[in-house]
Amino acid sequence: MHHEFGTRWNEKKAVEMLEQFANDGHSVSQLWLGRCYYSGRDVFRDYAKAFWWFSESADQGNSHGQCMVDFCYSKGDGVGQDVEKAFHWFRQSAMQGNPFGEKDLGDCRRFGLGVIRDIDTAMFWYRKSAEQGLGLVISCIKELGKWP
Repeated sequence: MHHEFGTRWNEKKAVEMLEQFANDGHSVSQLWLGRCYYSGRDVFRDYAKAFWWFSESADQGNSHGQCMVDFCYSKGDGVGQDVEKAFHWFRQSAMQGNPFGEKDLGDCRRFGLGVIRDIDTAMFWYRKSAEQGLGLVISCIKELGKWP
């Protein structure tokens, strides 16, 4: 219903259904409901609610939910900024093979965010992310002069 497949566009109904599934513990619905609150799409923007839903998803092992928790911690959106906690969640997501988590973990290592700066380790994570097709990481590799 969120993309009008088989029904009329009904933003309110889509959010209601997401919320129902999220409350039932569906981690992908929790992620998407968090994204709605984060962006203000179909609901009032509320970073604290977004963070709460991302955390619910992340706690169930959803690697995309973990990425969003780390993103919130790194920016201080909906929660106090904490680069060490952000690093923890970046790592959780990356260890599951999430290309966004791998890129973010590379950024932590590159810039020393919540961890000791280590360009070689940053490159390791950037390359893992690039191997999965995340194109935006290629610019990071080029900036470090490591692109073949």
